[in-house]
Amino acid sequence: MRNDIIVAKLEEIEENLELISNHLPTDLEGFLNLGLIKDGIYKRLEYSIELVLDILAIINADLKLGIPDGESSVIDNIEKNKILDKEIIEKIRKMKSFRNILEHRYGKINDELVFELLKEDLEDFTIICDSIVEFLRKKEKEV
Repeated sequence: MRNDIIVAKLEEIEENLELISNHLPTDLEGFLNLGLIKDGIYKRLEYSIELVLDILAIINADLKLGIPDGESSVIDNIEKNKILDKEIIEKIRKMKSFRNILEHRYGKINDELVFELLKEDLEDFTIICDSIVEFLRKKEKEV
């Protein structure tokens, strides 16, 4: 498995989370008034979600879990093969849906909702990344 690439992506996620955390105000009013910094936070958030999905695609390909027809089937393959817990998979699915709003602007972004998500759910990235690291360690022991 391409652990070095996965680890590099995990490190990028960690850097993004640190940047987001360092620039995230403590109150909604401060967040609403961030201007370009808020756009940067959105971009880093979107990119971090992309990195999680990239990691799953690498795992799917390297373990030959099946030929996916898109990101959703990659996530399904990871779930079906019990690579990550159902709780983690659900967090990833929610992130993917949120990423689609950020990336494609399917709907107007609700800054208040995003602020609450960042305050309450940013830690989900750490939980997901820790689960991926745990999976990689288990795979290394099998070799």
